[in-house]
Amino acid sequence: MKMKITETVLRDAEQSLMATRMPTSDFEGILDRMDQAGYHSIECWGGATFDACLRYLHEDPWERLRIIKKHMKNTKLQMLLRGQNLLGYRHYSDDTVRRFVRASVENGMDIVRIFDALNDLRNIQTAVDACLEAGGHAQGTICYTISPIHNLEMYVGLAKEIERMGCQSLCVKDMAGIMSPKECFDLVTALKQAVSLPVFVHTHATTGLGPMTYLKAAEAGADGEIGFSRGAQASRRPRRWSTRCPRWAMTAV
Repeated sequence: MKMKITETVLRDAEQSLMATRMPTSDFEGILDRMDQAGYHSIECWGGATFDACLRYLHEDPWERLRIIKKHMKNTKLQMLLRGQNLLGYRHYSDDTVRRFVRASVENGMDIVRIFDALNDLRNIQTAVDACLEAGGHAQGTICYTISPIHNLEMYVGLAKEIERMGCQSLCVKDMAGIMSPKECFDLVTALKQAVSLPVFVHTHATTGLGPMTYLKAAEAGADGEIGFSRGAQASRRPRRWSTRCPRWAMTAV
């Protein structure tokens, strides 16, 4: 099976390492080369990038999206969407969510990774429906954490509901980087047995286990993995403080 790689250097790496302060002009020159790298998708928008463009960089985030799309002739664009929160910090009305998601697809977005931080899937339903109606790819997301109630049974139940919503793929989002290799293997195995959706895994290097977690995800049959490449290494913070995504150069897949 060919592993699909989603490159997040333009969204999560920039957000984690540089507080999302990189202007479009600083990375536009590399976009054509990134397009030839063979990535399944490039996550380049959403998360904190929209807010930072407006608040700190004094850029039009929609123009940034159109510029990236112009250079990406072979690679799908992907964004991170906070469900009913969109890219903000509170819930928005259903009509606002529908219009925003539709505009995102119309301006060049291909894949919308949609999540609710508390795994309340009611908060992603409107965004999923809007993405599908606009012709985009809706990637439903399970947020990974550890507690007495967060177990394989619960995660499988969420995955089945995400599949029923009509999502075309499923992502396990370990935003804290606390999923161990063994836990990842067991979870991906259970998800692959329970649903027919492609399963993507996204972790971080908080504990230093990220590369091995990705290896076990691949061994369990994950269809894709999400992280950023060695090119982002040059500007990283000292390793002991970094919670970035594991670098692909370190990942044995």
